[in-house]
Amino acid sequence: MSTPNGHQDLQVRVERALSKFLSRQRDRLTGIDSELAPVCEAAEIFILGGGKRIRPAFAYWGFRGAGGEDGDAVVACVSALELLQASALMHDDLMDGSDTRRGEPSVHRRFALRHTSSGWSGGADDFGACAAILLGDLCMTWSDEMFTGAGMPDAAVAAARADFDWMRTEVSAGQYLDVLTQAQRDTTSARALKVARYKAAKYTIERPLLIGAALAGGSPELRSAYSAFGLPLGEAFQLRDDVLGVFGDPTQTGKPAGDDLREGKHTFLVAGAYEAADAAQLRVLDERLGDRELDDAGVAELRDIIVATGALDRTERRIDTLAEQTATALREAKALIEPRACQALTELAEAAVRRQL
Repeated sequence: MSTPNGHQDLQVRVERALSKFLSRQRDRLTGIDSELAPVCEAAEIFILGGGKRIRPAFAYWGFRGAGGEDGDAVVACVSALELLQASALMHDDLMDGSDTRRGEPSVHRRFALRHTSSGWSGGADDFGACAAILLGDLCMTWSDEMFTGAGMPDAAVAAARADFDWMRTEVSAGQYLDVLTQAQRDTTSARALKVARYKAAKYTIERPLLIGAALAGGSPELRSAYSAFGLPLGEAFQLRDDVLGVFGDPTQTGKPAGDDLREGKHTFLVAGAYEAADAAQLRVLDERLGDRELDDAGVAELRDIIVATGALDRTERRIDTLAEQTATALREAKALIEPRACQALTELAEAAVRRQL
């Protein structure tokens, strides 16, 4: 899978920063009690076991675009966003009941299996859920520690603090709205797009860009340009993720085919199917969406409805429109952004929409 020029090098630097940080945390935790070693191992496997490091990439190039100088301190600082991502994913997997993440057992399943294999008392699933909640909370705490302790000047960190805090607030709000949407069976496109904006679009691209800009002392005009670029790109990225959650190859996504359908995700893609479905198709959607035992035939039936109602085409058209808005916003902001960073952001945007990141 191809990546933008220089992105692979940045990934290596982010991995190095995360590995160094997690090594220190292992020493601290095992110093409390050796029983915490499996917690450290689970964190290391989850955090270092995959991911394209999208959020650090946009934060780093947002920083460079505002005139910031490269250095290990800024790479370590933006790497903290991966710890926030780990926290969100651990909790998300638990709430969705997902068995796997990137081809490995999800954290709650990993600890449930440990409970079972050790023959401990109590419920294995309850133990796994508790472990996932606590490790997710620990990663959230670590994100703050790494962000503030990476070695960036205090004034720069203070300037970026509001965006960093907003990022964590927005993703939590988006996650709750996602859970609420499924509970209320809200199938409107408006709600689906709001969830996509706060659970993914702002959190994945806009806020990282703004964090980078703030770390470098970027101007209000640059921040506005980053938002104009980052919001439509973030939405396009999430809509592409929604398509892959239904039609994607498990070897690419790291999750079983059709998992979003089993989880009953009320995405823009699914909302489009509901809004255009006839009575017979609505009955199938109501009966089968969110069925944890949905087999391959059931997945295929729901996919056929999504295609037949035009929901897939509608989603692809929206992705194309958002990609055009993103490109236009970046062209209009070109004079505000350092040239090398502008090129990197152009490449990252194309890769994000095409999911080569």
